[in-house]
Amino acid sequence: METITVKAYGTEGQNQPLKDMTIPRRTLGALDIEMDILYCGICHSDLHWINDDFGATTYPIVPGHEIVGRITKVGTDVTDFKIGDKAAIGCIADSCGHCQYCEDDLEMFCEEGATISFNSSDKHLGGVTYGGFAQSYVCDSRYVLHMPEGIDLAAGAPLLCAGITVYSPLRHWKVGPGKVVGILGIGGLGHVAIKIAKAMGAHVVVFTSSPSKVDDTLRLGADQAVLSTDESQMKNFGLPLDMILDTISAKHNINSYLNYLRPDGSIVLVGLPPEALEVGAFSLVHGRRSLSGSNIGGIAETQEMLDFCGENNITADIELINVSQINEAFKRLEKGDVKYRFVIDMSTL
Repeated sequence: METITVKAYGTEGQNQPLKDMTIPRRTLGALDIEMDILYCGICHSDLHWINDDFGATTYPIVPGHEIVGRITKVGTDVTDFKIGDKAAIGCIADSCGHCQYCEDDLEMFCEEGATISFNSSDKHLGGVTYGGFAQSYVCDSRYVLHMPEGIDLAAGAPLLCAGITVYSPLRHWKVGPGKVVGILGIGGLGHVAIKIAKAMGAHVVVFTSSPSKVDDTLRLGADQAVLSTDESQMKNFGLPLDMILDTISAKHNINSYLNYLRPDGSIVLVGLPPEALEVGAFSLVHGRRSLSGSNIGGIAETQEMLDFCGENNITADIELINVSQINEAFKRLEKGDVKYRFVIDMSTL
C-alpha cells in the first residue's frame, strides 16, 4: 500500500523524551477519511504506554487517542462525512466488524482484538498504529465520530477517552434520578464523571484525598465532597451508595468503600492501577456486593456520549499546551499536577 509521511511527536525508547519524528500514514481506501488533527488530549494511559508500564509497548511510539480534527479527504464510498466536517477519533480505530461483539456495537470486546488508535497492530501497513500526536490521521470512517455543533473542540477532546470511559459504566449500571453515585478520585476521569452523573440526574458523592479539591468538586457539580483522609467525614457522609465509580490509577484500598454500598451495589474500576488491588471477601459477600470493571465503549455508544455532552454543555476542564510543552506535561501528570486534563494544540507541531 502506498504511504505518505507526516510530522509527529513520539519517543523511540523507554525513559526517553518525546521529540519530533516522521511517521507513515496510508493513502485513502474507499471507506477511509483523512483529517487534520486540531487537538489531542493527554491521557494517563498515554503515560503508562510511553513508560511501558504494561510491558507491551512497541517503540517508536506516537501516543494520543483523544483526537479532534477537520476532515480533509474522504474515500469514494464514504457517505457519513464530508470535507470540512469537525470529527473525532477515540481509542478504537478498527475491529473485525463481524464477530458477535462488533455486531452488537461492542467493538472494544472484538474477538479478534480491536485496533487501538496507537501502538496496536496495523493491518494495513504492518508494524503498529501511530496516534494523535501528529499532523493528521487516516481512519476507516465507520470508526470516526461526529463532534457536536457548538462544542469547544479543545475541551471536548478528552471526551474521546475520559468521557466514554465514565459514561459507559454510568449508563450500564442505570444511573439516573434517585440513584446515589460515589466517585473515587478527581482527576481527568473523575471530574468528567461528576458532570455526566449529575446530568443523568444522580446524587453525586465525591471522595478525594486532596483537601485542595474538596471545594472544586462542588464547583464541578457534586452534591457532597468527602475528604477520604478524615475519619469523621468518612464515617458520617450519610447516604448508602448504589454504585461507586473508581477512577484512581494508583494502588489504593477499596475495602472500606465496599461497605458504603447498598445490597447489590458495585464498585466499578475504570482507573488502571499497575499493581493488584487486594479485596476482602466479607465485604463482598455481605450485601451481595460486586467488584466490576469497565473499559471505554463501542463506537455507537461513544457517539451517544458525545451527543449527550453536547446537549448538556459538558466538556473537560483543560490546560491547553503547545507541542514543546509535552514532556513537561507528562512530568506534571505523573505528579497529579493538572486540573484536570492537558490538551495539545496540534497546530504548534
